[in-house]
Amino acid sequence: MDDISRDSNALVTQLNEEARLFDIEISKEQSQLLIAHLELVIEKNKVLNLTRIVDEQDAVTKHVIDSLLFVKAYQGLTVPSGRFLDIGTGAGFPGIPFGIMTKLRGTLLDSVGKKVAAVEEFVSSLGLTDQLEPRTARVEDLARERHGQYACVTARAVAELNVLLEYASPLLRKEGVLIVSKGQMSDAELANGTYAAKICGMELVSRETFELPHEAGHRELVTYRKAAKPQIKLPRNVGMAKHKPLVVQ
Repeated sequence: MDDISRDSNALVTQLNEEARLFDIEISKEQSQLLIAHLELVIEKNKVLNLTRIVDEQDAVTKHVIDSLLFVKAYQGLTVPSGRFLDIGTGAGFPGIPFGIMTKLRGTLLDSVGKKVAAVEEFVSSLGLTDQLEPRTARVEDLARERHGQYACVTARAVAELNVLLEYASPLLRKEGVLIVSKGQMSDAELANGTYAAKICGMELVSRETFELPHEAGHRELVTYRKAAKPQIKLPRNVGMAKHKPLVVQ
């Protein structure tokens, strides 16, 4: 990763400056990997729709820094050892940056095969194939295959909070954590999340708010811990969490 262009250097500088606003320390190698991933995404986006954000400077903030907020939320948590799972990874956000920063082994999950094929290319190009496993599957099917095998689950702009809690619970080992990134959350979404958490054996650990640089958006990072056995059998059948969600009656 030593061969880095002048444009890439400018993006690395931007990345480090913005990360410092959140007290996130990034090594030179990590910076270069994070920007290399971003550049791979923008190049692949010319032939495959992965992102609406095509300006590299905007993407540093709205993709990379946004992903690093998961690292900020993760730091300081007491989490059991084990792998992480990124649900709905898309172009590899936040999963690839999260893996680069934490050095945890992980699974990058998406139900869209073309996106996973692209993420496989990114992981290979970045030299992370021994650490990160791109996977095409429905989250409910993975939960049956790998029940209780993950220490941490991440999700960025994927689904409502109650749905994500139901997805994560059967995948997490005891004391494992779910970290969700949201924009503005309605009172109804929070109430349904609280209701679903109780049913799914999850408890709220923290709710932190952040403002992205350059007025790029408001973020809420909500963290839950797997504290007890679910009150219902999980996972339910594919699609049930979204189409018949756990909501306040």
